[in-house]
Amino acid sequence: MAAAEEENTTLRQIAEAFQELALALNSDNGDIQVARFSHACSLVSVLFGYLGIAFKFAEMDYVAKVQSLTEASNSSVTLQALVEFDIISDSVTTRGSHSRNLLRVKRGLDMVKVLFERLLATEGDSLRDPASVAYEQVFAPHHGWAIRKAVGAGMYSLPTKSQFLRNLNEDEASARVHMQNYVDTSAPVIQYVDNLFHSRNLGTDW
Repeated sequence: MAAAEEENTTLRQIAEAFQELALALNSDNGDIQVARFSHACSLVSVLFGYLGIAFKFAEMDYVAKVQSLTEASNSSVTLQALVEFDIISDSVTTRGSHSRNLLRVKRGLDMVKVLFERLLATEGDSLRDPASVAYEQVFAPHHGWAIRKAVGAGMYSLPTKSQFLRNLNEDEASARVHMQNYVDTSAPVIQYVDNLFHSRNLGTDW
């Protein structure tokens, strides 16, 4: 798989899509188009599937929320406009609102970011510790006991890191490049989404 880095692999597509979003934040208007954001996020959904049953709940929820944002792009051009629309209609925290779905998609992106950070920082072929840290840091504070227990049990059925990379058609070297690129470019995007809520005193712990 020496040519993996040159192929248009899933990890490469994800890294490039988030690089485009990060560049958009540095443009004149400093906002992100909903259509472009939802497309980039849709690429990430494959990763949850390859993590197996431990993250099946996350995959199903994430895919549904991304689809909601894709549909929202027909009425809201930018993420800022999307949140403002829900503020005006007093539906930001309402179940099923686009703003609520945006926040949950952001958590999915953050979970993958932490997972990649841990994979880049640790040796060995186990995914359990990196995935456990990512779950505990991002998802666990928002889940009840039953879900946390189910996820904990599912961690024992995670694929190995080599299996995970093989499913993504990556070798170690190419994967490290694309994972680092995602970590670097997703960070400002995640921060931007957080700021959309915090700057309007909406918070994100709901």
